[in-house]
Amino acid sequence: MTTTSSPRIPAQPITGLYGALVKKFATKMFGSVPESMGVLWHHLPALKASMAYGQKLQKWDECDETLKTYAHMAVASMVGCSWCLDFNYFMARDKGLDLDKAREVPNWRASTVFSPLERQVMEYAEAATLTPPTVTDEMVAPLLAELGPAGLLELTSVIGFANLTTRSNTALGIESEGFSAACGLKPLAERPVAVPSAS
Repeated sequence: MTTTSSPRIPAQPITGLYGALVKKFATKMFGSVPESMGVLWHHLPALKASMAYGQKLQKWDECDETLKTYAHMAVASMVGCSWCLDFNYFMARDKGLDLDKAREVPNWRASTVFSPLERQVMEYAEAATLTPPTVTDEMVAPLLAELGPAGLLELTSVIGFANLTTRSNTALGIESEGFSAACGLKPLAERPVAVPSAS
């Protein structure tokens, strides 16, 4: 996955002491400073708030990391955020997750590699992402039984954050910067194209 167009807000130079820290952190994590960081640099309070909340989410442990990653990827695939989809696939490697499963998330409904719980989580993530949301009591009940109240709240918060980041990136024209390809990971599975019904 590569960037096919420029962001709708041009990136600007990342400067200052905080900028040096951000570039050091980004280079350590990605190998280089993502162009998207320069886009967000126009509004430091927004960038800091998003990064801070994202880092807090990473520290929560009431819900399995695999489930949270698949949920975020399912949202990214549904919304069409190639940046978040690629980034989470890339991070799945660092988290020691099953990469063969992670690459199949865009096609999870047709794939046979996921457990019933993983499928329920991705269905929940998509239902919560639709406008209006289509989450049902029947959809939540097995997740509540399996994850417990704290785990389900954590999963839901991750899905909410995923909607914030994926929709923001999509609106701003921020696309994949090829993190997974740079690591030699297999290409992500393609999300099936919805075919309108002939009614």
